Amino acid sequence: MTETVRYEREGQVAVITVANPPVNALGHSVRQGLWRAIDRFAEDDAEVAVIVGEGRLFIGGADISEFGKPPAEPLLPDVCTHIEMSAKPVIAAVHGPALGGGCEVALGAHYRLAVEGARFGFPEVKLGLIPGAGGTQRMPRLTGIGPALDMIPAGGSVSAKEALEIGLIDRLEKGDPRAAGLAYAKELVEQGAGPRAVGALPRPEPDTQAVDAARALWQKKSKGEVAPLQAIEAVEAATRMDFEEGLREERRIFMGLMETPQRAGLIHAFFNDRRVAKLPEIEGVSPRGLDSVGVIGGGTMGAGIATACLLAGLPVTLVERDDAAADKARATITANLDAAVKRGKLDAARRDATLESLATVTDYRGLADCDLAIEAVFEDMAVKHDVFSKLDDVIKPGAILATNTSYLDVNEIADATGRPQDVIGLHFFSPAHVMKLLEVVVADATAPDVTATAFALAKRLGKIAVRAGVCDGFIGNRILATYRGAADRMILQGASPWQIDEAVKAFGLPMGPFEMSDLAGLDIGYMTRQRKAATRDHRDVVPVWADEMYHKGWLGQKSGQGYYVYEGRKGTPNDAVAPLIEHARAGHTQRSFTQQEIQRIYMAAMVNEAAKVVGEGIARRPLDVDVTLLYGYGFPRWRGGPMHWADAEGLSGILEDIRGWAQSDPYFWQPAPLLEELVAEGRQFNDLNKEAAQ
Repeated sequence: MTETVRYEREGQVAVITVANPPVNALGHSVRQGLWRAIDRFAEDDAEVAVIVGEGRLFIGGADISEFGKPPAEPLLPDVCTHIEMSAKPVIAAVHGPALGGGCEVALGAHYRLAVEGARFGFPEVKLGLIPGAGGTQRMPRLTGIGPALDMIPAGGSVSAKEALEIGLIDRLEKGDPRAAGLAYAKELVEQGAGPRAVGALPRPEPDTQAVDAARALWQKKSKGEVAPLQAIEAVEAATRMDFEEGLREERRIFMGLMETPQRAGLIHAFFNDRRVAKLPEIEGVSPRGLDSVGVIGGGTMGAGIATACLLAGLPVTLVERDDAAADKARATITANLDAAVKRGKLDAARRDATLESLATVTDYRGLADCDLAIEAVFEDMAVKHDVFSKLDDVIKPGAILATNTSYLDVNEIADATGRPQDVIGLHFFSPAHVMKLLEVVVADATAPDVTATAFALAKRLGKIAVRAGVCDGFIGNRILATYRGAADRMILQGASPWQIDEAVKAFGLPMGPFEMSDLAGLDIGYMTRQRKAATRDHRDVVPVWADEMYHKGWLGQKSGQGYYVYEGRKGTPNDAVAPLIEHARAGHTQRSFTQQEIQRIYMAAMVNEAAKVVGEGIARRPLDVDVTLLYGYGFPRWRGGPMHWADAEGLSGILEDIRGWAQSDPYFWQPAPLLEELVAEGRQFNDLNKEAAQ
């Protein structure tokens, strides 16, 4: 018996323990061990077997170290069938998460119990797949088609209590899963109970209405992603096929998805989430202690940052200019927490306890003992300097001073203090208590342990941190400014804002650039252009129509009118914008654009600027760009990120397009040196990721 699976006897009960820490993943040795354990159970005189997991969970799912490698027998579908075909009853005693393959192993057993805190789920669609070891055929036979359609296309999960209610498990117990499993096994022996194969249960009743509703929902939600819709097909097959035929249909769909570019993109994104925080500069560096946080500014961003810290269990002291502003900030934070209660993310008692950890003050001296102070004030260098000068006077030695600036020079901000080594950029994305991305902007003098603390904070807040260097806009907003510039150029050449938005959404992004402008507020773009006016190159394109919109008070959603006219948050194209654009087009050659051309230009601008960002060291690796755009800007996860998309699309073709467009616009379409270098060498962006990991 392999040591990752142990076989023991407890009287008449065989106990099969999966011991493959840290998550009991279903690697080859575990699959082999489960197969051999079932064989041994068949041969000895034990009357019932109980499968349990050692440590903090039952079986976490597939072994990610095997991703991309040739499969080794026994394959998981065969293991689940081998368990199900046992001539004597097998119980799965589940604690913690039983996800993906772990859930399928439990469904292969004849009886299922769970202890409180267990969870069952099928996250496969998040990797571009469907359950491939019988999950789409066994679950509907236990629960009916409705719960399976709710869970499997969503990549979702249910609690142990919910699993009992829908019939996925037989019992819910408290305490130790091994003890509970042994007790259940002894009951079955006393009852003379035999095996009860899920695959032998009748087909679930067809429900055309539920299937059609699920298809309509996921055609709308998936935005081009194929796995959720394929999951529906597999679940629906359970209602019209016998079990063995259904298993073959599930496997056919599964293997087809294994070959799709979407699966490759989602796997790329999955691994990047784990690689992004692995930086040589903080390897082995201990973070500073972090037990309390100060926030300067209680507007939307500051209140969101404070909310995020409070939800992570960090006491927060928030500074505002006067009592009225402080009260308003507290009200905003309270509303954020109330919304979390409504979403089921927080209970009322914890909300009240969390609010007790918030102090609002009007004097910077209230921050004297904070370990970290984060400013979230107006985006103006003079204002930032004033804040950091005050912080420098009152904050204790060794505390970290962070700026939430979206664009400004963190080195210059650090110069306002006598401790530049303690200064760092923490660029949160709005709403800060919801958005997952945190750009950690490392200035020239930032100490390594300050950077390490920033990454530790991100983990505590449940965020994905990306290291960025100092430049205007850092990684995300710098790239955003460029692909938005490409959109403005297309406007002058004949495309409409609404046509561009539709093309971008058809590519898979949740919003187009002009919808995004309306959401953020057209005053933000105007102020950014004003800030850059003194240093702007004369060859740059200025969207003068957007300036006119600002002066007319058309600020987007906040004013009810921008590129769209709004009733609530629902917008329809604002026809009054068209004459402003027509006026701006004077002197520009006009042409028509197809949706594919818009997407190609938009993406090429994004990739080219991203290559400059990586080439200059603002982003250390292409994967940092991918993670930034995925989590901060809504880039479709199934495409893996813009750098992965570019590799899949072909760098040479993208470069050829850029060189072609440079014939008429050499200023904007300057090929990134890194892109030219990679094409010349026949390499890809992902080769740089691999080199950085060595």
